[in-house]
Amino acid sequence: MPSIIACFKWVIDEAYIRRGPSGDLDFSSVDYKIGEYDRNAIEEAARLKEDLGGKAIAVTVGMPEATKGVKDALSRGTDEAYFIADSSFGNLDSSQTALILAEVIRTRIEQYDIILCGEGSSDLYAQQVGPRLAEQLGIPCISFVQKLSITKHQLVAERRVEEGIEVITAPLPALVTVLPDINVPRIPGVKDTLMAGKKPTVKITRDELPPFGGPLLRTISLTASRIERSCERFGTDTAEIARFVGSLRKKGVIG
Repeated sequence: MPSIIACFKWVIDEAYIRRGPSGDLDFSSVDYKIGEYDRNAIEEAARLKEDLGGKAIAVTVGMPEATKGVKDALSRGTDEAYFIADSSFGNLDSSQTALILAEVIRTRIEQYDIILCGEGSSDLYAQQVGPRLAEQLGIPCISFVQKLSITKHQLVAERRVEEGIEVITAPLPALVTVLPDINVPRIPGVKDTLMAGKKPTVKITRDELPPFGGPLLRTISLTASRIERSCERFGTDTAEIARFVGSLRKKGVIG
């Protein structure tokens, strides 16, 4: 029976971000959520566990305030969680996140068959944590997977590439980054949320990890995007279309 790890990140819910009067972004009323792509990774871990037996483990690196995210991950079908938290983890880059995850997986979890990551995080979307984590652990990595199955001691994955669909097999253990097409994440019910509070969570602080340096990312400024509309009207006849195209060329919108 496989042991499946799902990595996730607790991120700002963009629906709550507002545009300030001077064009800056207002985060004063934001809420947080598990990243959209990471929900697919958690869901796939839960489905594989339900089909094959075994255990699904949720793992996250983040700020101490992300306890709600850990409970959310547990309510989505995982059996236990590893919560690696420190107040300095708000500005980690992909290489640091992968390094921390690898250390915990290697020394605390030890036995695993498959690691699932989202295609990218909902905030930075660097798409690097999964491949970097696989490199740190010395295991195969298959990215952009839209269908996954496990047979005996290997996995079979369909991954989307520019030319079409590749079908790849890899020995276990292996790491997979999943596309949103792989599943539809479940919505936890009241019973799931209540049961999540009874599932085990291993909390790990920075003091329990080897030295890895300070945060590498620093936000200098954030500015909201703007859409300017000219509200120019045009008809459907040839002359009106030609006039409108000419207006766009004068403004440099088209060549």
